Amino acid sequence: MLKKKLGNSDMLITRMGFGAWAIGGSGWEYAWGAQDDSKSIEAIHAALELGINWIDTAAAYGLGHSEEIVARALKSWKGERPYVFTKCALIGDEQGKMHRSHKAESIKKECEASLRRLESDTIDLYQIHWPSDKGESENEEAWDAMAQLKKEGKVRWIGVSNFSTAQLDRIKAIAPITSLQPPYSLLNREVESEILPYCQKEGLGVIVYSPMASGLLTGAMTRERIKRMPEDDWRKKSWDFTEPRLSRNLSVVEKLKEIGKRHDGAGAGEIAIAWVLKNPAVTAAIVGGRSSEQVKGTINAPEIELTDEETRELEEV
Repeated sequence: MLKKKLGNSDMLITRMGFGAWAIGGSGWEYAWGAQDDSKSIEAIHAALELGINWIDTAAAYGLGHSEEIVARALKSWKGERPYVFTKCALIGDEQGKMHRSHKAESIKKECEASLRRLESDTIDLYQIHWPSDKGESENEEAWDAMAQLKKEGKVRWIGVSNFSTAQLDRIKAIAPITSLQPPYSLLNREVESEILPYCQKEGLGVIVYSPMASGLLTGAMTRERIKRMPEDDWRKKSWDFTEPRLSRNLSVVEKLKEIGKRHDGAGAGEIAIAWVLKNPAVTAAIVGGRSSEQVKGTINAPEIELTDEETRELEEV
């Protein structure tokens, strides 16, 4: 599988990584409904067998459960160990409601907890999950703590997720930033105007999340399937999954399917991922999978080369 260097790190990562958000299971604010852990492990193994060399998880996903499943999968994996990326600064309470925490002591405690759950001595890429909602000084305090964890060898590289260009500018004076993790898909293109050009200029790695818009662009999502979603699937209340936006979004899927036919019958999701990867600012895309079948259904995306005309068609829709 094709690889690219991630920012200022020494890591050559495959252009797709395994996303472990949905395998966190139930019991927290942004759950995707119940998940069979054995299927999660099979999905991770399938991704690794097919050449993916990094996994992206977070302490928030399932309140630590996703990290534990990643550790279980790697314990039974016989091949080369992949890079493991995780995140901090988003904490759940006993009811599963999430809140942000950027105090240095909290960041350090979270790191230790993630290392225990991952059963590892070091984290390859440690990321602040969301910027502080209480002011820039907290982002700076958290970033200083991240830099200290790197000095101590508990993490190898440090990055952020969902930060603005102004926030990136402030923290880069404290310590170099390896990467940014923003949302990016045909349905969510806000990062194109400022964030992606900024990352290119600064030499930041960019690993985008939700390139298939949380399942909307896979070609498998229908109104009926959305109605059948469990009540604790956060997508059921998402504005992208409800009218009037839902009809618009599903029309994009029809164009993805049409273009997929021109590429040896590629699926809509593969074309959606290929479109994201065509942007020169994007290092790689995080692609979730709740089963080995889902992983196999997207694995060829990095090999698909969309023409400029096909790109124009998609963007017009």
